[in-house]
Amino acid sequence: MQTILGFVKKNTVLCIAIIAAALTAIIVPPDKEYLGYFDFKTLTCLFCVLAVVCALKNVNFFYTLAEKIVALTGNIRTCVLTLVVITFVGSMLIANDMALLTFLPLGYFVLTTTNKKKYMAFTFIMQNISANLGGMLTPFGNPQNLYLYTKFNIPTGEFMKIMALPFVISIVLILGMCMIFIKPEKIEIEKEEVHTDKKRTAVYLVLFALSILIVFRGIPYLLGLAIIAPAIFILDRSALRKVDYPLLFTFVAFFIFSGNMARIDVVREFFGLLMEKNTLLFSVLSCQFISNVPSAILLSQFTGNYAELLLGVNIGGVGTLISSLASLITLREFSLHNPFETKRYIVKFSAFNFAFLFLLTGIMMLAVQ
Repeated sequence: MQTILGFVKKNTVLCIAIIAAALTAIIVPPDKEYLGYFDFKTLTCLFCVLAVVCALKNVNFFYTLAEKIVALTGNIRTCVLTLVVITFVGSMLIANDMALLTFLPLGYFVLTTTNKKKYMAFTFIMQNISANLGGMLTPFGNPQNLYLYTKFNIPTGEFMKIMALPFVISIVLILGMCMIFIKPEKIEIEKEEVHTDKKRTAVYLVLFALSILIVFRGIPYLLGLAIIAPAIFILDRSALRKVDYPLLFTFVAFFIFSGNMARIDVVREFFGLLMEKNTLLFSVLSCQFISNVPSAILLSQFTGNYAELLLGVNIGGVGTLISSLASLITLREFSLHNPFETKRYIVKFSAFNFAFLFLLTGIMMLAVQ
C-alpha cells in the first residue's frame, strides 16, 4: 500500500491524466479512432530528447555549461534572465516542449551549483511561460501554429503580423517579472572535480542535433529513433533507465482525454455556440480545459476567423497546468528535484500564469475590436 501511495505522490499528474482519460473512455469507448489521437512524432521526439539529455547529464555536460553561464553573467538576476531568454528563443526554433526538455536541466544545474535553489520555482515558471509564449511568432514554434498555418493556408507574413503584438508584450512582461522578482545577488559556482568525456559528449551532441532534425522534419522520426535509441543503449545504458517514462505516459493519457473530449457531441455543440460569440475569448477558455493543440483542432471546425483563433490558442497556452502539455514537462521536472514543494510550486505557477493570461487576453481583446 505504501508503495502505491508513494507512486501516486511522486506521479500525481500522471495519475490525474489516467483518471481523466479513463472517465472520457466511458463516454467514448475505445475504437480504431483512438489511434488517431496520438502524435507519435511528439512522443518520439520526447523520448529521444529525454534519453540524450540523461546521457549528457551522465558526462557532466550541464555542469560544465552551467559553469560557463555563471562565469559570463556574474549575478543571479542576469543568470536567470539568460536562462529565460535562451528558452524563449529556443521555443521559436525547436518548439516549446523541446526547448523545455533542453533548458530546464540547465536551469537546475545553474541554480543548484550556485546555492540559489530558492529561485528554482520562479525560474522554472518563467522558463515555462517563455516556452509557451516564445513559440507563438513562428509557424513551427508551437504545434497548434503549424496545424492552423497549414489548414487555413495563412501567408507567413500575415501569420507573423497577427502574432507580433502579443509576442512583443510577452517579452516585456517576462523580462519585467525577472527584473522585479530576482535580486542582482552575486553568484559563484561551487568548484568540483568533474570528469567530462569529450568524445562521448560530442557524440551525444550529434544525437541531440538529430533529435532537433526530427522536430524540423529533416529526417523521419522513425529513422531518428532507430539511430538514437541503439546508440544510447550501446554508449550509456543507464541513460535509458533514467528516462522519465511517467512523463511519456502522461502525454499518452492526455492525448486520449483530449481526443475523446473532441468527439463528445455536447462538447462540440457547446464550443460551436461559443465560437459564434467571441472566437478569441472562447479559444483561450477552451485551452484551459482541453489544452491548446486539441483546442486548435476542435475549434477550427467551427470558425473561419483564423486570426482570433490563432491568438487564442497561443495566449491560452498559459493558465492551467493542462492548457499546454509543455507545462506538464516543467511540473514533472520540478517535482523530481523538489518533491515536497510541488503544491507550493503549483500555487506560484497558477498565480504567474493567470496574471499573464488575463493581461494578454485583455490587451488583445481591445486590440481586435
